[in-house]
Amino acid sequence: MQRTQPRPGYEAAILTRVVQPDRDDLTLASARAFLKLDFSEQDQARMHELAVKNQSGTLTNAEKSELDSYVRVGRLIDLLAAKARRSLRKRGHDARFHER
Repeated sequence: MQRTQPRPGYEAAILTRVVQPDRDDLTLASARAFLKLDFSEQDQARMHELAVKNQSGTLTNAEKSELDSYVRVGRLIDLLAAKARRSLRKRGHDARFHER
């Protein structure tokens, strides 16, 4: 049985439906914890390296997969952060003071 690759955008749409970033229902502790999620300096350096190689058209297939993985994880972090900021605002807290 041959596996098919998911179509672009499905994963982001599914994550959006799961996380529901437009809802403001996180506890303060959860919202604060989500806003602390971030890539390490080592990961940020690697993403930059991959982005430069991508722009120059020299990415290997393995590096393309790695870059795609970073993008997907980044989307998840962004969705969680959006939900966290909305939840903090609902409770009268300024999300800027809780960010990474």
